[in-house]
Formats: sequence, C-alpha cells, structure tokens
Amino acid sequence: MDILTQYAYILSAGLFIYGLKQLSSPATARRGNAISSLGMLIAIVATLLGQGIVDFQWIAIGIVIGGIIGGTAARMVQMTKMPEMVALFNGFGGMASLLVGWAAFAFRPDVGTFTLVTIILSILIGGVTFTGSMIAYGKLSERISSAALLFNGQQVVNSLVVLGIVASSVMFCLEPSGGGWLFWVIGLSLLFGVMVVIPIGGADMPVVISLLNSYSGLAACAAGFAVDNNILIVAGALVGASGIILTQVMCKAMNRSLSNVLFSGFGSGKVETSKVEGEIKPIIAADAFYILEAASTVAIVPGYGMAVAQAQHVVKELAELLEKNGAEVSFGIHPVAGRMPGHMNVLLAEADVPYDQLLEMDEINPRMENVDVAIVIGANDVVNPAARENESSPIYGMPVINVDQARTVFVLKRSMASGFAGIENPLFYKENTRMLFGDAKESIAGLVREFS
Repeated sequence: MDILTQYAYILSAGLFIYGLKQLSSPATARRGNAISSLGMLIAIVATLLGQGIVDFQWIAIGIVIGGIIGGTAARMVQMTKMPEMVALFNGFGGMASLLVGWAAFAFRPDVGTFTLVTIILSILIGGVTFTGSMIAYGKLSERISSAALLFNGQQVVNSLVVLGIVASSVMFCLEPSGGGWLFWVIGLSLLFGVMVVIPIGGADMPVVISLLNSYSGLAACAAGFAVDNNILIVAGALVGASGIILTQVMCKAMNRSLSNVLFSGFGSGKVETSKVEGEIKPIIAADAFYILEAASTVAIVPGYGMAVAQAQHVVKELAELLEKNGAEVSFGIHPVAGRMPGHMNVLLAEADVPYDQLLEMDEINPRMENVDVAIVIGANDVVNPAARENESSPIYGMPVINVDQARTVFVLKRSMASGFAGIENPLFYKENTRMLFGDAKESIAGLVREFS
C-alpha cells in the first residue's frame, strides 16, 4: 500500500506541474485548474488509504461542507470582490498550515529536532500568512484604511517581535515538553503578520497578495515536512516558488525590489512636491463617437474602475462595433491594473474578449504612437505619465502604459479624484486628452448607442 501511495503521489505531482503550466495562458487556465484539482483529489485519497484511515465520515463531512462554502463563494462573489476572496483564501491556507503544525506536535510530542523546526516554520509562516491576509482583505475591501499605517518606533516593535519569535522557537526546540513555548510562537507569528502588512499602502496590494500566496505555499511545504508527507511538500513548494516568481513580476511592474517587499518598505517613499496645472477638456459620448468612427486603431486600457462599473461586457460590445467599422482594436493590460495579479485578464475573459487582443504592457507600448484613440477605462496610476516625467513623484520609474503618446486619449472617470495611490495624474491635463465623465458602463453604453 505504501508503494501504491507513493506512485499516486508521483501522479499527483505530475498533474500539479502540468496544471500549473496550463495556468500560464488564459486560454488553458480553466483546464489547468481542473487538472490540478484532480491531482489534489488523488493525493487526498491516496493519503487516506496509505494511512489506513478507513472511517472517512468526518473527512467526508468536512469535504462536503468546505465544498459547499467554496462553491457558493466562488459563484456569488462579484468580480470587484475577487481580490478580497483571494486574500481570504491565502489566509485560510496559512491557518490550515498553522493548525497542521500544531497538530503534528500535539499528537506526536516526542519527535526529533528536525521535525520540531519544521513545526515551528509551519506555524510561523502560516500565522504570518493568516493575519497578513486578513489585513490585506481589510485594505482591499476598505473595511480598514488602505493607507500605509506608520507610527514612531514601528521598526523597534517589529524587531522585538522577531526576537521574541526566535527566542520562543529556540526554547521550544530545547524544551518541547508541554508546548508552552509553542503558544508564544503562535501568538507572536499572528502579531507579526499584522505588523508586516499594515505599513503597506493599498496601491501595493497586488504585490502583497502574490507574496502572501507564496507564503501560504511555503507554510504548506513546512507542514509537509512536519507530518512527513511528500505530496504536501511538493504542492507547497510549487505554490511557494510560483508565488515568488509572480511577486518578482509584480515588483518589476511596480518598480520595487523584492527586498523592499519582504521588509515592508512601502509607504515611506518619495513625496510628490509639484502641482499639476492645466485645463481639463471634457467630452460627451456624441462627440467622442465621431472621433472613434474615424479611428483605424483603438487601444483600450482597463483598470479597477471597469471592474467597479462591471463594464466588461459592454466594453466587448463596443470593441466589436469598432471592428465592424474597420478599426483594429487591442487591449493594453498592465500587470498591476486592478487589485490583484491578472484582475483585468479575468474580467475580460469573462466577457469572452479574444485572448489574442490582450496585449501586455511591453507589447502595446511600442505601438502606442501609432494608435489613433486610446480609451482609458477606470485606470489611473498605471497610465500616469508622471512615472516617466516627474522625478518627485512617488511612482517615478514605475513602468506604465504610455497612453499619452496616442493621437487622442479618452479617459473615462466618475470624477477628478486621484487613483488608489492618491497621486494626481497629469494625463488628464494633456492637450490630446478628453475626459468622459460618468459611470464607465453608462459612458460605454452611450458610445454603443451612437454606433447603433
């Protein structure tokens, strides 16, 4: 039975890797998710059989209850709330690893030093992931302030918490009997998760989500060592490694270093000193229609505002009308547009926008000078030319989509309020920019009616 279990684990690992590869493309992502889920099902069944656990009633009840909760949440969640749900899933994964680590000691208190260390790591990383994800959820949902929370002596407090974790961990490994020191590790790890995320501003949450996703994988990997389960080690390592790679991609897109992310350097950067001056030039849908009707190339750049307005379907309708009118339409996707990695890709995929029209920032920027009309829908910071032009801007050096280089720019916004980063955007005052104020869905629907 042990040999069969290991063969099942190898099969599961292969399905995980293949499924992960499928997730790299929007066209195959759903299939990859299903393949990975099958791998996990095989791993769970093989583990139960390999451990001789024949009475599955409580496990089956847990699977049913968890499946109902997860399925209902996935079906009912609004697309604007998807980042918050991802943050919650990361947090629950971290808590699961913490509980596994605690149970590994509670039911096997006489384990060796190596296992004790892995238990500590599982609890520590899991605890940080759980409370860090809860704070990220609060910032994303705006239940708590999305601003970076800084206070005097913050680094001293963080240092004391780290020292407390190290001291408690060492004492636990030296005197594991009773497990009293383990509860100190649990409490301090939960506190450290809060302290790590509160100094990070809401605009940097896409980086934080990808990093916490990596943490949840590393916690699961450590839990696999704690309970001596190979497939949990493999699955956790895959999630941890892919999360780190995604974090690096996000850091590059935000012009931040990985060390800056790991040590919570957000929120303490430059302060913008210059005031944007110029004249706003509003436009109505009827006038915008005449410009679009004459355009031969149109680039649509979506942002979180499109998600809030749930405008992805009417945007797809407008794109089809533009194509029928003879225009070449493409979508410019910034890596951190929205509030989680791939947020805009998910929205546009839901509206059945062809995958070959979705261009990454590096693909669309070289074309932007030849674009007749760029339509910015609810995006702000990812199209802000201050990132190139203003050295005093907090986002200076951040790669952005250069919509200001298009012949004409339509910016769809409800008002002149700044974006999630709280930074003014000189794009709105450019000579070639026209502001189409109002709800994005209604504004796009107005353009659709003009074409119709």
